[in-house]
Amino acid sequence: MTLSIRYSLLTIRSLAWLALAAFMLATAPALAAEPIKVGFSMALTGAVAPNGRQLLLALEIWRDDVNAKGGLLGRPIDLVYYDDQSNPANVPGIYTKLISVDNVDLLIGPYATNMAAPAMPVIMAAGKTTISMLAIGVNRHFNYSRYFAMVPVGPEGVKAFSRGFFELAAAQQPKPRSVALIAADAEFARTAADGARENAQTLGFSLVYDKSYPPATTDFTPVVRSIQAANADVVFVAAYPPDTVGIVRAASEIGLTPKMFGGAMVGLLVTPIKLQLGPAMNGLVIQQSFLPAPKLDFPGLPDLLQKYQAKAAGQQIDPFGYAFAPFGYAAGQILAAAVEETESLDHARIAQYIHAHTFATVVGDIAYGEDGEWTAARTLFTQFQNVAPNNLEQFRTAAREVILWPEPYRTGTMIYPYSVARK
Repeated sequence: MTLSIRYSLLTIRSLAWLALAAFMLATAPALAAEPIKVGFSMALTGAVAPNGRQLLLALEIWRDDVNAKGGLLGRPIDLVYYDDQSNPANVPGIYTKLISVDNVDLLIGPYATNMAAPAMPVIMAAGKTTISMLAIGVNRHFNYSRYFAMVPVGPEGVKAFSRGFFELAAAQQPKPRSVALIAADAEFARTAADGARENAQTLGFSLVYDKSYPPATTDFTPVVRSIQAANADVVFVAAYPPDTVGIVRAASEIGLTPKMFGGAMVGLLVTPIKLQLGPAMNGLVIQQSFLPAPKLDFPGLPDLLQKYQAKAAGQQIDPFGYAFAPFGYAAGQILAAAVEETESLDHARIAQYIHAHTFATVVGDIAYGEDGEWTAARTLFTQFQNVAPNNLEQFRTAAREVILWPEPYRTGTMIYPYSVARK
């Protein structure tokens, strides 16, 4: 073999290896690229941890679903998060670290009004976009164009957490007249109470009792006795999970029987607490964020819930995830859609895109107004009926927590007064 032929063979082999290497690089999995880091704080311990842990699991499912399809912009998603311990004081430091130290590409959260509000100055100073989780009325204080809320209150804002409650009360015959209002002295509860006060007055109710209690309260017997002494027809409560348990138990023990009882009682959105309280919940009318119902069966929801419930098994977490998991996943869907469509991680472009488009999510179609709230409300009001003790499976469907309001989503009829519903 001549020298020139040997060189030609070597050249052909070199070109072949180069071609193979180029092909392998071109067809290598997109997820070998540098991850896109999505940062947030989440309440994994403390008072609202039962809800925060559901949201975290939903976001992990969203991450896995996106990564299984090739990631965002050809890059995998990596979640970077810290436990804020349900403590607002921890949140500014966490978001400062996420932005300045972890150098996350995108932000979500925080979860809950109490935590979202103190995060805002940090997020605004950095010019970042975020989608908060089930926080109400936060942007009315900041008017920040890159803030979006994942909560179904819509343009009604804080009033949405009680409007259906008082409209149901006003529709009863004879109409109840007086209202007792009790709320925790913390951001979410105060905000919900503000809306309740306004709705009650608009619908012609007389406010005969209006007080708050310290968030650290554990004995609610004196609180409930004071409500009982006011002898109000309607009792509206704005409470966190531990408070909810204490108030419902104290009311049951004392025998509090107004004509209507309930409100924005966040604890009653959590299945383990429902199981714990059992029949003591019968007759309560509460604000609910989401439940499985025929007219709420949106594309992708059954698949999410199936994955959630499989992963939740054995984790000491809400086994069904109805009230919170869909909102966590939907926040991820909106963020991913904005990134993909803008082909960018630029927060200004992402915010502009979110403002200008409607998103199909597992909680239905969502569009945003100038304030970052949904353009249409979808807050539900439900009543616990015929709840039996020690029966987890009764909460798998909405048969024991019927939707009363709004009318398009109604699945049952209200039992009134409360004393009758308790029987």
